[in-house]
Amino acid sequence: MLETMEQRFKSLQPRLDFCALRYVEEETEILSVRQGVAEPLRRRLDRGAMITVLHQGGYGYAATSDCSTEGLRAALAHATAWAAASAGHSLFDYRRIDMPRLQGQYQGPGVGQPLDWNRKALYDLLLDESAAAKAGDARIADWSAQLSRLTVRQRYITLDGGSIEQDFQMLLPCLSVTAFADGEAQTRSLGGVHDGICRQGGMEIVAEAGLIGAGRRVSDEALALLAAPNCPSGRFDLLLMPEQMMLQIHESIGHPLELDRILGDERNYAGSSFVSLDMFGHYQYGSHLLNVTYDPGPRNEFASYGWDDEGSPAAKVWLIENGVLRRPLGGAISQARARAAGYALEGVANSRACGWNRPAIDRMANLNIEPGRHSLAQMVAGIERGVLMDTNASWSIDDTRNKFQFGCEFGRLIENGKLGPVVKNPGYRGTSATFWRSLKAVGDASTRQVMGTADCGKGEPNQAIRVGHASPACVFADVDVFGGEG
Repeated sequence: MLETMEQRFKSLQPRLDFCALRYVEEETEILSVRQGVAEPLRRRLDRGAMITVLHQGGYGYAATSDCSTEGLRAALAHATAWAAASAGHSLFDYRRIDMPRLQGQYQGPGVGQPLDWNRKALYDLLLDESAAAKAGDARIADWSAQLSRLTVRQRYITLDGGSIEQDFQMLLPCLSVTAFADGEAQTRSLGGVHDGICRQGGMEIVAEAGLIGAGRRVSDEALALLAAPNCPSGRFDLLLMPEQMMLQIHESIGHPLELDRILGDERNYAGSSFVSLDMFGHYQYGSHLLNVTYDPGPRNEFASYGWDDEGSPAAKVWLIENGVLRRPLGGAISQARARAAGYALEGVANSRACGWNRPAIDRMANLNIEPGRHSLAQMVAGIERGVLMDTNASWSIDDTRNKFQFGCEFGRLIENGKLGPVVKNPGYRGTSATFWRSLKAVGDASTRQVMGTADCGKGEPNQAIRVGHASPACVFADVDVFGGEG
């Protein structure tokens, strides 16, 4: 199929300024257990192609699940018609952009290697962890475990010589336990509600994620939360662990730096950004300790790749360096739009689509915080009065991705440099523009964890896409903290 797609596409031979085909084939399998009962196996195969046309200043695209020559010909006709209809009427003249036409191949970790996907053994593992989570305790009201695998094959071909092959394999383990007593429920999970421990690779991810043995630990933590007092309210130093840092990075750095959003897209759906085009190069986004990279290179992160969905080559770059805002998250078309508006901004290769039937838009891919110098023990020792928080439970952020309020699953007080008792319902609030400037310590590599999510939403129609976030633990000074009572 993959080879014949190129032959069929090139046989169409349209006379256009630019024409590309993006073929995507995804296989998904999900094994899940809930309350000690194995649920039916779920399998899904999804494949199709998107044809993009740039011609005489217009831009058009059309997708099809009919990958025959006639199916591609019909999609090409639709895309060409849309390009003709938009020529001369778009806010941007697409003749100003020279689309990439590169050749290459990328294989993620585990691709081409045998995957020991023994369904019976894996269901037994999930049932064992589920039984350990319940442990006969009547206060455990709900408990579940799941393991998913995803295989993705992509081809990007242009009629004038571009040809990129990319193959990926991904695993997503997760586990969740809810304890209930006296009218109150507390949930603890492995990686959080966003399936945060998701990575590219093979079966080694199951052990790396800590799924083996997680049932009892997570259950014990849910019961400890049930018996714990509410997190106190007030101004505290805040130690955020990587499972919460993931969402902090995602919402208050990733989305605000997406260049299409800054240019005015998405305002009526996912919101805009407090960042403007004139901030790049000098704006103090965070303290001098803040170093944020777009890095598609790590072999095990969820959104690692060689080229984006417009064929631009991916490479690690600093978006924020020593706290100063350097680059936006914008692909080739968004960069051209910014230049047309008078801003020569260098972006990154992050123009991506969630599948074959969606157009590529600016997405954050792997967005990471670079490690600092402090061990976890050193960071705790440096806090006189603070709260440790881990794993996101709820979030709210305004349309400009500035003012926010986040709740976490798990908290512990820190007093006089030592970890204290567990507290429940911990939360904090702030504004992106000042919160990152309060960063006062960044954990070293020993505190760093690779996280991500499969469900970053954006675009109309909606696109739920895979992103990666690696982060060390971090300390923020004098943060507005609150508990379950407000």
